[in-house]
Amino acid sequence: MLWKGRRQSQNVEDARGGGLGGQQGGPFGRPGGGGMRIPIGRGGAGGGLSTIIILVVLFFALRACGIDPLELLSQGEQQVPGGGGQITQQQGTPASDEMTQFVSTILAETEETWNGIFKAEGGQYEEPKLVLFSGGIASACGYASSASGPFYCPGDRKVYLDTAFFDQLSRQFGASGDFAEAYVIAHEVGHHVQNLIGVLPKFNQMRQQMPEAEANQMSMRVELQADCFAGVWGHFTDQKGILERGDLEEALNAATQIGDDTLQRRTQGYVVPESFNHGTSAQRQKWFAAGFKSGKLSDCDTFNNPI
Repeated sequence: MLWKGRRQSQNVEDARGGGLGGQQGGPFGRPGGGGMRIPIGRGGAGGGLSTIIILVVLFFALRACGIDPLELLSQGEQQVPGGGGQITQQQGTPASDEMTQFVSTILAETEETWNGIFKAEGGQYEEPKLVLFSGGIASACGYASSASGPFYCPGDRKVYLDTAFFDQLSRQFGASGDFAEAYVIAHEVGHHVQNLIGVLPKFNQMRQQMPEAEANQMSMRVELQADCFAGVWGHFTDQKGILERGDLEEALNAATQIGDDTLQRRTQGYVVPESFNHGTSAQRQKWFAAGFKSGKLSDCDTFNNPI
C-alpha cells in the first residue's frame, strides 16, 4: 500500500504512556454496549430475529438521523467521495514513529471517503477521533485492556487502538501486511458510520430486551456491515491507485483469520456456531469483498439479506 507521503489526519490522540498501560481490567463488554471491536475469542449462544423486525428497525433508525434509507439502498448512481470536511484539532501531537504516521494516514483516507459519501447523500460526516493506547485505557464505555482488541466506543465516538494488536495480528493470527492493518482501522471506522446513521443506537437499545441468542445473531449482522463499510472504503482507496498487488488478499486473509469459527478452532479446538457474534471467516470475507467490489452502501445491507 503506497501510504507514505499522503495527508495525515489531525484526529489522532496519542495516549500511550498515560499511566494505564499494563493494567489487566475485567471484560470490556459485549459488542454495541461498550464498543465494537475485532474479536480475539468469545463465547455465548446463537439465534435470530425476524426479517420484518430488522427491516423496520433499520428503516426508522436511518430516518431518525435524517437519512433516506431508500436512497441509501437504491441501486442508482454510485457515490463518488470527494474532499472533505473540517478537521478537528487533536489533543496533543502524534508521535513521529512510523506506526503513528501510518495510522494517521489511514484515518485520513477514511475521512476523505466518508466525507464524500455523506456529502453525496446530503449529509455531513462527523469525523471520529482515534486514540492510540498501550496496555489499557479508560473510555466513555469503561476500562479496556489490550486484550479487548481494537474497539469503537459510541459513548465518546472514538476508535481505540493499541498498535501492539497489529503485531499479534501478524504473529498469532497469520495476517500480516499494511492493508490488513488498514482493514482493522476501517472496520472500526465502519462502526462509527453505523453510529452516525442510527444502527448502533438502535441495536444497543434493542439488545437490552433480547435473549442472548438473538443478540448474538444481530451482533453478527452489525459486525458484517462494518466489514462491508471497510470494503467500501477500500474500493475508493483502490481508485486512487495507492493499493499494490496483494493488498486485497491481505485484507481478505485478515478477515479469514479473525472469523469466529477460525478463532474458536485456534483457541479451543472446536467451534460452537450458536456462539458466533462477529461472523465466520467466509462471511467476513464475503461482506468485505462486497463493499470493495462496488463501493455502494446498497451492497452492505446485512439486515435484509442472507449473511
